[in-house]
Amino acid sequence: MLFSLLLDISYAIMGAGIGAGLAAIGAGIGVGRIGGSAMEAMARQPESADKLQGSMLVIAALVEVAALFALVICLLISLKA
Repeated sequence: MLFSLLLDISYAIMGAGIGAGLAAIGAGIGVGRIGGSAMEAMARQPESADKLQGSMLVIAALVEVAALFALVICLLISLKA
């Protein structure tokens, strides 16, 4: 009985850790692709650099918010277990 409970708690904590890692990796990949695409677009059309930079920052902030939300959920799971 006790072993089963400890095993369930350890699975929850391990799952929360894996989820937090995947969220961080996903955010890094997302921001990297956004930055790379924006740089390529600015190189093709330098006159639209200001508009692209503003859009890039807004989208990067949205990606970071989604990653932060995932990290908070993982933290709640690990603290609840």
